[in-house]
Amino acid sequence: MIDRRRLLQTAVAAGAFAPLVGSLGACAAEGSPSPAADALVAEIGETSVDVNPALASNLGLDTGARAALKGQFSPKGVEGRTAAIARNDGWVAKIRAIDASKLTGQSAASFGVVKFQAETLDTAKGFGYGDFGFVDASAYPIQPYTISQLTGTYQFAPDFLDTQHSIETTADAEAYLSRLSAMATTMDQETASSRADAAKGVIPPDFIIRKALVQMTALRSARPEEAGLTTSLSRRAKEKGLAGDWDARAAALVEQQVYPALDRQIALMNELLPKAKSDAGIWGLPDGPAYYAAALKLMTTTDLTPDAIHEMGLEQSKDILSRMDAILKAQGLTEGTVGQRMAALGKDPKHLYPNTDAGKAQVLTDLNAQIVAMKARLPEYFGRLPKADVEVRRVPVAIEAGAPGGYAVSPSLDGSRPGAYYINLRDTAEWPKYTLPTLTYHEAIPGHHLQGTLAVENTALPLISKALFFSAHGEGWALYSEQLADEMGVYANDPFGELGYLQSLLFRASRLVADTGLHHKKWSREQAIRYMVDTGGDEESAIASEVERYCVWPGQACSYKIGHTEWVRLREDAKTTLGDKFDIKGFHDTALGVGGVPIAVLQTVVADWVKSKQA
Repeated sequence: MIDRRRLLQTAVAAGAFAPLVGSLGACAAEGSPSPAADALVAEIGETSVDVNPALASNLGLDTGARAALKGQFSPKGVEGRTAAIARNDGWVAKIRAIDASKLTGQSAASFGVVKFQAETLDTAKGFGYGDFGFVDASAYPIQPYTISQLTGTYQFAPDFLDTQHSIETTADAEAYLSRLSAMATTMDQETASSRADAAKGVIPPDFIIRKALVQMTALRSARPEEAGLTTSLSRRAKEKGLAGDWDARAAALVEQQVYPALDRQIALMNELLPKAKSDAGIWGLPDGPAYYAAALKLMTTTDLTPDAIHEMGLEQSKDILSRMDAILKAQGLTEGTVGQRMAALGKDPKHLYPNTDAGKAQVLTDLNAQIVAMKARLPEYFGRLPKADVEVRRVPVAIEAGAPGGYAVSPSLDGSRPGAYYINLRDTAEWPKYTLPTLTYHEAIPGHHLQGTLAVENTALPLISKALFFSAHGEGWALYSEQLADEMGVYANDPFGELGYLQSLLFRASRLVADTGLHHKKWSREQAIRYMVDTGGDEESAIASEVERYCVWPGQACSYKIGHTEWVRLREDAKTTLGDKFDIKGFHDTALGVGGVPIAVLQTVVADWVKSKQA
C-alpha cells in the first residue's frame, strides 16, 4: 500500500497564497485591537446583514430593529448586481486606506477576510452578467447564470421559507406572506436580468435549462392551496395556535403573484432553449477565461492556475487509486479497473437500501446513529465542541433532481434553530451503505456542522466572520474531517467503509480534473461524466448531477481538495516542527477559532500558533 504521507504531502504549490495581513498571534482573540480596522469589519458585517434579509434570517438576526427584514428578499438581477458592486467599491476604498501591517489577533484575521473578499470581487465586477455579491445566503459570490437548476429564487426560496423563516408569532406569519410577494418580485428581476444576459450571449447550456424546467414545472404543478409554499405557513401557524386565514391568504399570493412570475421564468427558459448550446464550460461566454480565473480565485482563495489544478487532480487521483486497489484485492475483488470494481460493488444488493419510502427512512435512521457514535469520539480531538445539535433531513423532493448529494445549514445565532444536514434521496442507489458514514462526517460532525457552529457560537468573532463562507477553508475542513474520522479508527474493522471514504476522497480529486476540464480544456458534459464514472465507479446519475453543478458553479468543485490538501499540510508541518509539543486539540481549536478565512490567513494563524508552542 502507498504510504499515506505521500498523498498528504502533495501540497499546494508554493507561492499560490498572497500574504494578506500581519501576524495573527497564537490566539486570535487576544490580539491588539485596531479601532479603524475593527470598525470597518463591523460595518461590513452589519451592512451585509442589513442588505441581505435572507442572511439575517439564516443567522437569526431578523428580530428587533431588523424585524422588517423578515418580510423581504434582497433585490436580484441587474438591480442587485449594481447595488452590490457599488457597496464593494466603497469598501475597497476604505480597506486600502488602512495600514494592515501592524494588525494582530482577531483584528488581523477579520481584516484579512474582508480584504480578500472585497479586493477579489473588485477584479470580477466588470463582467456585466450573472450574479455578484459580497455575501449571500443563497449563492456564491459570482455565478454566471442567474437562473439554473441550482440558482434562482424559485430554487432557493421554497426550502428557505420552510426551514429558515421561523413562525412563532402573528408578525412572523405576516412576514411570510410578505416574502411570498417579494419572491415574485425577485423572480421577475431575475427574468429581466437573464433576458438581458442572453442578449450578451450568456445562456445556460441546453441540458441545464432542461433540468431547471423540470424543477420549475414540479414547483408549479401543485394547486395553490396544496403548494408547499402555502402549506408550510398554514401548518406551522396552526401548530403555534396563530388565529388567521393563513392558508387562503398564502394560496392567493401563490396563485396571483408567485405562479405568474414562475410562468414568466418558464416561458423565458423555453424561449432560450432553442438558442442554447451544449457547451458545458464557461470558456465560450464573454471574457469566459477571465471569469473562470476570478471564480477559481474566490473558490480556492489561491492563485493556482487551471493547468496546475488539473495536474494536481491527476496526481492525487493516482495515489488514492493505489490505496483503493490494495483494499479491493484484499477483499478478493481483483478483476477490472478500480472504477469498474467500485461500480460493481455499488450495485451489490447487500450494500443498497431499498429505493422505497421505508428504505429512505432507514437511511435517515442510520445517519442519526452515525452522528451519535461520532459525538462520543470528539472530546479526544477537540477542546471546544458545538452546543447546537444537528438534524438530518431529506432534500425536498421538488428540488432533488438538480440538488447536490448532501449539504449543511448552520444553526441560528440565537440557538433557536439547530443545524441541518441534508441528504438527497432521489435514488438510494446513489448511496451504497458504505458511503454514508463519510457523508455524515463531512456534512455534520466533525465537518460542516462542527466548524460552522463553533463560528456561530464564538462570541469573540465579528459578525462577518460568521456570515462569510470561504469554500476552500470550509469544504477543505469537511474533507479533512473525513480523513480525521479514518484516523480516529472508525474503519478499523470495516474495509468497505474505508473504501467509501477513499472513494469520496477520489471523487474530490477527480473533480479538480473535471472542473478544469470543463471550463479550461473545453471538455463536454459527457466527457466529464465519463471521466469521473470511469475513475471512481460512482453511480452515473449522481455524477451527471455533479457535473451539471460544476457547469453553473465554476471553480467551486476545486475548493474541496485544494483546501483539504492545505489543511493536512499545515497539520503535518506543525507536527514535524513541534514533535512532542504538538497538540491535536490545540491545532483544531486554534485553526477553527477564527471562523471562515482565506487559506493565507489560515496559514498565518497556524504558523503563529506553532511559534507560541515553541516558546
